Amino acid sequence: MLYLIGLGLGDAKDITVKGLEVVKHCRKVYLEAYTSALTVGKEALEEFYGRELILADRETVEQEADNILKDADLCDVAFLVVGDPFGATTHSDLVLRAVKLGIPYRVIHNASIMNAVGCCGLQLYNFGETVSVVFWTDTWKPESFFDKIQKNTQNGMHTLCLLDIKVKEQSLENLMKGKKIYESPRYMSVNQAAEQLLAIVQNRRLQGEEPEVTENTLCVGLARVGAVDQKIASGTLQQMSTVELGGPLHSMIIAGNMHPLEIDMLKLFAVDESSFEDNECQRST
Repeated sequence: MLYLIGLGLGDAKDITVKGLEVVKHCRKVYLEAYTSALTVGKEALEEFYGRELILADRETVEQEADNILKDADLCDVAFLVVGDPFGATTHSDLVLRAVKLGIPYRVIHNASIMNAVGCCGLQLYNFGETVSVVFWTDTWKPESFFDKIQKNTQNGMHTLCLLDIKVKEQSLENLMKGKKIYESPRYMSVNQAAEQLLAIVQNRRLQGEEPEVTENTLCVGLARVGAVDQKIASGTLQQMSTVELGGPLHSMIIAGNMHPLEIDMLKLFAVDESSFEDNECQRST
């Protein structure tokens, strides 16, 4: 049996009782280590679970999945995922491969950023399409995610922005030379995401557009959701470029039209409450 087990968002103790029971009896336990991260390391998980964990990076999961599934054909194997197992399409691919090979699987769910963002007070059923904001480089500055944000905004919907994570990534030079040398891990902050969005706003204006999303659009910055040192800040997109939320992981929400209760909740985390007085147009009618 292949078990896909969600670990939740905080630390080792966020695993469900059902998930922990399964981990303790599985012969092999893999820890997916590239789509997200907990606030504790592998060693803390091993101590709490009482089991040795095998780190599964992107290369292992995407290119060597047959090794994981070969084990699952012989014994019970657990595949641990931060958040919920289906927060990333890679894990759907693993399930499809297992089914094709005739290997039974079971999913044990947990909280993910997709629903935990409700902690800021914005109602989950008012969210539109989720977008990923990627790190720009000197030669690659995609803006496609901004168009999706604008579409959500036009429909009065909130947008959850998942911010880029670079773990065990190779530089272009080392990749071309075939050198297995990896860059240091990088985690995008709310500040960096806001700066890129502000740059896109300026680019669109230079092209003669007046974008739906501007410097004064209300946003929410979230850091380490689910952890004891979780932080939330609400304010304009401009304010998000300077707000200090500490270490990773960060995510950001671009607010759409809001119910008065949503506004009252966001005011609890306001960088400056006057920002809400200037954004009455975002109040739901």
